[in-house]
Amino acid sequence: MRKRALSILGLLVLACFAAIAALAQNSGSKTKTVQSTNSEADEGERRFQQNCGRCHNPPDALSPREVKAVLQHMRVRAMLSAEDERLILKYLAP
Repeated sequence: MRKRALSILGLLVLACFAAIAALAQNSGSKTKTVQSTNSEADEGERRFQQNCGRCHNPPDALSPREVKAVLQHMRVRAMLSAEDERLILKYLAP
């Protein structure tokens, strides 16, 4: 009986360590995603200033849907690449 209780306790401890390790791994991947999103937004801001800032200020009150529509129209006029459009969209509508 005592061996069985110790075995069950050992399995519970192992399960706890596995759960903690999984949470730590997920937490680390979220941090990387946030960092990459921040760097993409920074790059989007740089590209906005470089391509759009000559004529426009960043909009204050546009929804992400409106920003996307405007970017699609301005992409042709300003000769933006698809990458420019994606990064500027990340900056204006995160």
